[in-house]
Amino acid sequence: MGKGISAIVAAALAMVTMALFKPSPGKAAEHPFPTVGVLMANGEHWCTASVVDSPKGNVVATAAHCVAPEGKDGEPGEVAHDGLAIGELSFAPAFSGEGSGRQPLGVWRVSAVHVDDRWSKWGEDTADYAFLTVEPDEDGRSLQDVVGRTRAPLPDWHSGYEREVTVVGYPEEDHNPENKPVSCTTRTDHDEDDPDMLYIKCAGFWTGTSGSPWIADRGPDRPGRLIGVLSGGDTDVDSTAALFDDRAEALYERAARG
Repeated sequence: MGKGISAIVAAALAMVTMALFKPSPGKAAEHPFPTVGVLMANGEHWCTASVVDSPKGNVVATAAHCVAPEGKDGEPGEVAHDGLAIGELSFAPAFSGEGSGRQPLGVWRVSAVHVDDRWSKWGEDTADYAFLTVEPDEDGRSLQDVVGRTRAPLPDWHSGYEREVTVVGYPEEDHNPENKPVSCTTRTDHDEDDPDMLYIKCAGFWTGTSGSPWIADRGPDRPGRLIGVLSGGDTDVDSTAALFDDRAEALYERAARG
């Protein structure tokens, strides 16, 4: 199915501490992808997620299978795609380092998850995207203000299938012990097995990169446009994404209202 983490910390593990680092002005500019980071469940690397531009600066995009069980025959699922509980969710942008790593731009608590019924009841791959609302920090600052207000890509709800995109993700620690993001800039196309899905061929997108943003029109002075998130792929080379659509826009608007 997707590329979510294959193991998660036991349920008894305490929730990660939510103390936030207060970066000095310009701090976000030191990171090549400050808006992309690790989506954590109970404080452990679970998937990849990214900030998407929003009025309140409080929205993160990821794959639906990272935050909600796959439904079947109109009924909600009970467990995540790997058979384990998802746990308490938080987001660490610009995450790096061995083990528990470093969170230079803080750890942000997810307060709400927005997923399409097509995923949560029917398990449709074309709806394998989600938008999360995150809480402000203790000083009332938004996530987007901390990572860089102008660094987050704009959402694109009506993209075509053939685009040049930059995809950024965090593979699981077994393949990426220093927790460095991998990235690839390439052309998208229709997936041969499911023409309604986007496809790229780039090495290095192992388990843990589910939810990686697919950003079109990105440049040195352009944050680009987010057209989808990584949802699947049979190997670390072959990756697919559900193209954002009107249903994705409705979820985003709910998340943005906070």
